[in-house]
Amino acid sequence: MSAFRVMLRMEIRPGMEPDFERTWLEVGDSVTAHPANLGQWLSRDSEVPGVYHIMSDWLDEPRFREFEHSDRHIEHRQKLHPFRSGGSMSTMTVVAHLDGAAAVGAS
Repeated sequence: MSAFRVMLRMEIRPGMEPDFERTWLEVGDSVTAHPANLGQWLSRDSEVPGVYHIMSDWLDEPRFREFEHSDRHIEHRQKLHPFRSGGSMSTMTVVAHLDGAAAVGAS
């Protein structure tokens, strides 16, 4: 199954990282509750302090774009905006996925 993937790079204001992480978890269901969302992940960059990567997978691009322009998404962004000092967004289509040995063994 292919998916439409969105990757955000967020630069968080120094000292606000714990509050950002807590707020992201609190508002996360505004994304995952959307019927076209397959899941999302928050990762802290291990090399650049204050940088986070957020990935979310969607059934397809049109339904992601529908969410992106919704009131629900605008409210979600407003809650996270005070923590952000910069960032970017990339979109892509997942064309293949291979499970690693650890994932196969865990099944």
